[in-house]
Amino acid sequence: MSTTNRNTKDDGCCGLFFLKYVLCIFNIIFWLSGATILGVGIWTVIAKHSYVTLLATGMYAATTYVLIITGIVVVLVGILGCYGAVWENRCSLISYASLLLLIFLLEAVAGLLAYTYAIDQELERSLNKTMLDNYKFNQDKTEAINAMQANFKCCGSRDFQDWKYSQWLKNTVTNDTVPESCCKTESRGCAVSNHPSNIYYDGCMTKLLKFVKDHIVIIGAVGLGLCLLQIFGIIFACCMAKRIKEWEAYKYTVTNYQR
Repeated sequence: MSTTNRNTKDDGCCGLFFLKYVLCIFNIIFWLSGATILGVGIWTVIAKHSYVTLLATGMYAATTYVLIITGIVVVLVGILGCYGAVWENRCSLISYASLLLLIFLLEAVAGLLAYTYAIDQELERSLNKTMLDNYKFNQDKTEAINAMQANFKCCGSRDFQDWKYSQWLKNTVTNDTVPESCCKTESRGCAVSNHPSNIYYDGCMTKLLKFVKDHIVIIGAVGLGLCLLQIFGIIFACCMAKRIKEWEAYKYTVTNYQR
């Protein structure tokens, strides 16, 4: 009888013991993927989000926050998966598979949003207006503009001459021709002269566009790439839940037979 029982519970690659260990290994990889997603999202928010205030829509920011939420959910769901696998709990495994499907959809949405985001059109339509209308009148945008010009070594949206149309110069008494963040060596009064030896002439639009696109590729690759991992987890969890059901039905049959 013991041989029959063991063969029923652990019959090769579809056995409960095999699926248990595979699911535990998968969850380790799953946790690492969750940490990766969470890390990419937090890194984007902390290190790169200052420029997001210059974008007309919240699509880029929304994609980033979807990744952060997904990363947190992945870490929590991994615990449920391990519990279901170790204790052979069918209800936990079904819940785990359902949550994996939800995570799969979240990652797919984040990835698709990233790859379909028309950043080119948004920047062409709004960056120049955002800079000219908000500089010195909106603190967050002013800080973002200064940081962008200093870090990208650029001035204005298309070029340095954009600034002569700004609300800042029209409504402020100043000798500066451009913001001081346009200066090659930034200091007080450095922006009085707009000579090419003194300030950057290139515009920021092309450089910001490249910056955002590079990060969109990373966000999209992480989101869509890790979708594949969830598919395997769903398959393993469903297979193990099925085997547990079969094993419980077998034990019930044997018990009744012995009576």
